Amino acid sequence: MTRTGRAMAWPLVLAAGWGIGADAGAQPQSYQLDPTHSFVTFEVLHFGTSTLRGRFGPLQGLVSLNRAARSARVQVTIETAAVSTGVPVLDARLRQADLLASAAHPQAWFVAERFDFDERGGIAAARGELTLRGRSAPLTLQAERFGCYLNPLLRRQVCGGDFTAELLRSEWDMSYGLPFIGDAVRLRVQVEAIQQDAAPADAPAPAASPATR
Repeated sequence: MTRTGRAMAWPLVLAAGWGIGADAGAQPQSYQLDPTHSFVTFEVLHFGTSTLRGRFGPLQGLVSLNRAARSARVQVTIETAAVSTGVPVLDARLRQADLLASAAHPQAWFVAERFDFDERGGIAAARGELTLRGRSAPLTLQAERFGCYLNPLLRRQVCGGDFTAELLRSEWDMSYGLPFIGDAVRLRVQVEAIQQDAAPADAPAPAASPATR
């Protein structure tokens, strides 16, 4: 390809990476969460001193995204027994019936169909419902950043970002340790999802897209 040809092709590659090519965005695109880049970290105050942290994952889930129509749907499954704080005794305690109740409720779900989008078509917030311990309550994930890029190995579009939320564990009847162990739980969610309904792109991949927020 000539230098002029490469110069003309490069904007098209960038457009493909952002999902704004000729056909992209005209209909919903399907994505599957990448388990190597999709986890939930939680933070809770311990006796008013340090912050206790742990992680769930890898997450499993599906995403339907139509950036042109500013619509999306996400369904995420969380294995409650997969909690990890780095302290096995604490992990076992968290799985017990008065906290995560992992034996009776081995999975939790987050489902969202209401999304806020920014001026560039990136996701700014996901407004959905968290089902935990058999109970459901509203939960909103706020995006710290969101972007899409053409993965150089998979030759497929990957979209994802970092999200945050806060919940009160007492709303799910997890009152053990209150008030010495905090009721407010901060969630930090990292997700990347791989496009499933498109053939791998032949074009070289651009660098990761910048955050849209």
